[in-house]
Formats: sequence, C-alpha cells, structure tokens
Amino acid sequence: MTEERVEFRVSPEHYKHWRVSCDGPVATLVMDVDEQGGLVPGYELKLNSYDLGVDIELYDAVQRLRFEHPEVRTVVITSGKPKIFCAGANIRMLAASPHGWKVNFCKFTNETRNGIEDATANSGQTYLAAVNGTASGGGYELALACEHIMLVDDRSSAVSLPELPLLGVLPGTGGLTRVSDKRHVRRDLADYFSTKAEGIGGKKAVQWRLVDEAVPRPRWDEAVAERAAELAGRSNRPEGAAGVPLTPLGKTRDDDAITYSCVSAKLNRDAGSVDITIEGPQADPPGDIAEARSADFWPLAVTRELDDLILDLRTNEAELGTWVFRTEGDPARVLAHDELLLASSGDWFANEVLHYLKRTLRRLDVTSRSLIAVIEPGSCFVGSLLELALAADRSFQLAGVFEDKDPDAEPATVTLGDINAGPLTMSNGLARLQTRFWGDEAGYEAAGKRLGAALEAEDAADLGLITFAPDDIDWDEEIRIATEERASFSPDALTGLEANYRFAGPETMETKIFGRLSAWQNWIFNRPNASGADGALRRFGTGQRAVFDRKRV
Repeated sequence: MTEERVEFRVSPEHYKHWRVSCDGPVATLVMDVDEQGGLVPGYELKLNSYDLGVDIELYDAVQRLRFEHPEVRTVVITSGKPKIFCAGANIRMLAASPHGWKVNFCKFTNETRNGIEDATANSGQTYLAAVNGTASGGGYELALACEHIMLVDDRSSAVSLPELPLLGVLPGTGGLTRVSDKRHVRRDLADYFSTKAEGIGGKKAVQWRLVDEAVPRPRWDEAVAERAAELAGRSNRPEGAAGVPLTPLGKTRDDDAITYSCVSAKLNRDAGSVDITIEGPQADPPGDIAEARSADFWPLAVTRELDDLILDLRTNEAELGTWVFRTEGDPARVLAHDELLLASSGDWFANEVLHYLKRTLRRLDVTSRSLIAVIEPGSCFVGSLLELALAADRSFQLAGVFEDKDPDAEPATVTLGDINAGPLTMSNGLARLQTRFWGDEAGYEAAGKRLGAALEAEDAADLGLITFAPDDIDWDEEIRIATEERASFSPDALTGLEANYRFAGPETMETKIFGRLSAWQNWIFNRPNASGADGALRRFGTGQRAVFDRKRV
C-alpha cells in the first residue's frame, strides 16, 4: 500500500479524525473524518469512511479512556457529520490495497472493536452507539461493538451491511458474527438484512434486534443523554481516582532494529526472521498498587512496548515471517510484579493492566507469524512472560548450560505462576495453559501441582510445558534448523496451520470472527469476483456492474 512505515503511536492533540470530550462520568467520541486525511494518497475519506489511520486514532482513544479517565463510565460514539454516522471502510482504499494490507487492516479493526467490548465487559466503561445518521458496513460494525445502539428515527437513517450486494465481499470486522451471536438476530431476518443494500431503519430495526431503540430526531439529544446517564449508573468505576497518563513511548527504529526500554527486536532480513528480547523488571515492585500507578510500572510499560512492536512488525515487515522470543532478567522480580497485580485485582489500575496484557497476548495469538520461544540461562520465562512461550508454536529450553561459554551459570528454568491459570485468557476463553492441555486433564493437573517451581528443561519437557530440550552441543543447530525450515514453507499454508492449532477448545464469538477472517474472508477478498479487474470492488461507483464467475466453489 505504501513504502512509508505505518506508525501506531499517536496522541489526542494530533488526531485528525476524532474529537474526545469528557463530562464527568460520560465521555463522547465524535467521529469527524478529515476527507483529505487518508493515511496514503489516492482516495478521499468521504461520508465518515475510514482507513487504518482513522482506526489507529480510535484505538488510542479507547486505551486512553481506560487508563487516563477512571471517572468515565459511559462512552458515547457518535458522528460529527449531518445525517451520516459512518460509511464504513473506504472502498477506494480497499480496491487499491494489496491483499495483505486488506487482511491486516480488517484484523486491526477487529481488535479495536474487541477492545471496545472488553472495556464494557471488564472496565465498567459501557459503550453507547448514538447512530445519528446512516451506518453502513464497517460503520454499523462499529456500532455493533457497542453495548447499546440508538438509531435516529427520521425516515432516512438506517443500518446496513451492504458488502455482499455492492462489493462482492463480506463484513470484515465481525459484522455477520455479531449480528447472529451478539445481537441474536434471527437467521432468516439476518440473511435478508445482509442482502438488502439500503438496510433497515426505524421500528423494524428495533423489532429485528439490529438496534436497541429508535428515537425521533426532536428528542435525540435528550434521549442520548438520558441513556448515557442510565448506563453510567450501572458502572463500578471508582469515584475520585486520578488517571494514569499514557506518556509517549520511547522508541528507536531503523532498517535493522526496533528498540524500546524493555523490548528490542533485531530484524534478520536474509533469514526472514525477527529476534525479540523482553527484559524483565530492573527493580522490585512498589510496596502497593497505589505507588505503581504510572506508565513506568513495568507490566504496563512492557505491555505497551510489546503491543506497539507487534503492530509495527505485522504491518511494516510482512516478509519477516518467524518471530523468535527471548527474555532476560530476574525471574523473582517478574513473579513479584505478577503477584502485586493479582493481589490488587480489585483496584481499577491493576485491572486495566491485566486486561491490557491479556489483549496484547491475544493480538500475538492472531498474528500470522510463526512464533518460537528460546529459553536459555539468564532468561525469565516465568509467570506473565511464560505466556510468550505458551503462545509459541514451538519452544526450546536448553538442557544444562553452555559449557564452553559459561559453565558456572544457573541452568535455564521456567516457572508457572498463578497468573498462568487465570486472567490472561485467549480468544477461546481459556488460559493458554488450559488450551495447551485441552482434553488432557491429567496433564493439566500435573502442571498445576508444580506452580511456583523453577523447572529445568527435563522436568519442563516431561510436564509438556516446552517442545524440545536440546543440550548445548545441539542447541545452535536445532534453533537454526527450526527457523530455516519455517522460512522454506509456504507462508499461506503456515498461516492456516497456525490459526487452526492455536485455538483448541470451545469456539467463541471472538474465535469465530478471527477464524473466519483468516479463512473465508481472506479467500473472498482475494478472488477475482471481488478484487479482479472486473470485480465488485474495482467497479464500485463506476456505473458498471461487476462481472462474476458464476461457479460455486
């Protein structure tokens, strides 16, 4: 799409497309997209249509409301443009974008909307969509991410998912799944709705559960204010708490490396891989969570940096297909920070940090890269950082030490903590430890009995916590073979393989959304019927009908 690297670090004073205001317990997010403010040249963002740049700002705003505004209990999302809420993803942008850009764009917008739902479910910040004009496609999908949807009843405004009849594709940010699994719209009505380009409005939209209420325009402002206040009254957000500013991330970036305070990445372009190192905390945690309320608190700092790195690599380095994770530091300090978070789970700040770490690890889970964890002497794959090894497609733990380098070193160990058994769930609703032992209750119980134990390679392998335990003679060769083998395979096939194996266990709305994005939506976007020279995306707005290959596959 662009030779310029995409930057995910942004702050409200530099927003082009959103306005944020807070009035006591109610915040308002106004979508007012700058038509000329596209991330790259070549299209205009008319009718509040959006591209990746618009959603980067939305993601930042959602994060800041959770951390910087503990007083906010309801977030109202509405439009700053007359008679249009949001026209969805910009069609010109999609038509001109390479396939990989489209898929990553949809993935990020999904994650942002999941973050909105997570704020409602776990942070006491309920999102209210005040749909003050027509919401089409991704615009309706944005409303679907909110807990409550109000639609202005003015005989012209409607909600719609017109992708199939107009564009030959499907709603890429979970629209179909949320209509059925979240809004519980009856199947036959949902089928009709998704093939009716002009959508549904007024009382029928309420009757079909597409929205929660339709409000006449003369009562609109009053009704939205009343509903926002009502939702705020249900919240458990603290009163009188001071927010934690998300200060700018320190980051250096060049062609070969990305470096933050706790996270660094070496880009190996010839090998098609990235070596990522996470540094554990340099000091013990504060005495209590009140002292920890700062962007410098290690669990928050490392999570923000890892989050930004994942987004940077995923968007800007598509050919670096294998990520190799290492850690360095004092395992005891990592576990101590975990214990402080868990012991303070009733505190709003500790709760936000835990859920942010959960969401960042989920972002890693759904990233189409091969993940390898390398566990060596001096590493700290314990507790929250052990989640990286549990998320990996393969893990290697050195048996013993490097005799020719440091024969007196302490052998590498891994340690399960309480944090591995609970709050950091995957998209399937299970902890990674549970997912690892899905269908193997005996194995799960055996691992659970060793919580807190520093496990050397042989014990970790016997418990099933790692994949391989080479000694120092075979170590370098084993890692080399694993990374080179990965680079030799088809990236498309690897993406399918990894997406299938990472999510054992129950299916949830979230696993459905990402699974379908990786499978049929990926396929549909790449077909000539959508993206070909005569496909629907290319011909949209030209006055010419798309030419379809009529064979069903």
